Amino acid sequence: MLEVVSLSKRFKQLEAVKGVSLYLEKGESVGLLGPNGAGKSTAISMISTLIKPTEGNVLFLGESMIKHPKKLREAIGLVPQDLAVFPQLTAEDNLLFFGKMYAIPTKQLKQRVNELLIEVGLEERKKDKVKTFSGGMKRRLNIAIALIHRPEILIMDEPTVGIDPQSRNFILKMVRRLQKEEQMTVLYTSHYMEEVEYVCDRVYIMDRGSMIAAGTKDEVKGILRSEETIEIHVNEMSQHLEQTLRSHPNISSVVAEQPTYTIVTNQADMFDEVIEMATEAKVKLIGIQAKPPTLEDVFLHLTGRKLRD
Repeated sequence: MLEVVSLSKRFKQLEAVKGVSLYLEKGESVGLLGPNGAGKSTAISMISTLIKPTEGNVLFLGESMIKHPKKLREAIGLVPQDLAVFPQLTAEDNLLFFGKMYAIPTKQLKQRVNELLIEVGLEERKKDKVKTFSGGMKRRLNIAIALIHRPEILIMDEPTVGIDPQSRNFILKMVRRLQKEEQMTVLYTSHYMEEVEYVCDRVYIMDRGSMIAAGTKDEVKGILRSEETIEIHVNEMSQHLEQTLRSHPNISSVVAEQPTYTIVTNQADMFDEVIEMATEAKVKLIGIQAKPPTLEDVFLHLTGRKLRD
């Protein structure tokens, strides 16, 4: 349905996106995962035709959208990372304004506005000005605006940044319902691994402008099939222990985050050796835990750092 081919974007000396390729099939939910500064928002801006790529192409139903973007713009609902609402207007008036931008007939638009206010849980606040809303309510209104014209593709750029857990949970369940029940195609960007795990069927992982992994969630986690992630909980962080872990030939990555060391190893039965290293470093162990690989573990393995670093 949508194909991105070798997209690159340079800003003077900075190459923000480096030859990124991805595709979306109709009705699937795809995650674009990466830390802040990975190039996700720049890639999204090119895919949604807000900025032109330095190189590469965006194909919608097999047709290039670089020179003639209108068809794709009509098909996309974009939820930007920065809120795109008018705080002095009511929730209802915001939706009416954006609906008129899409030339939706008045009677049809009013019905659609009422549907969406119920969908995002704002029907009781529809006459209130948006400036009185919480961050989570504004985010939900932002999503309603993106859905006003019944788009075929919903692109969401970190839609849960800075909101409360209840609103975050509401948004995640809503996205999953749109994809499952209405067969909406979703491209969801985040640096929260657990969100992409919940919302998406396939995932692309970006870092420093490049795509470093892609596939279904199980396929990407399969990168660590021969490896094991171990969390080492200590009473006090130790530079000596960290250096010992990093120098071990069978430990591929180490992340130190008070009060835990997270390591990835291809060595079976590592627990006894970890206990010996901690004893030698005079560090008291609180616990050691092996856990199945997550998308965050894959990122740690590939880059040597966590998603939020």
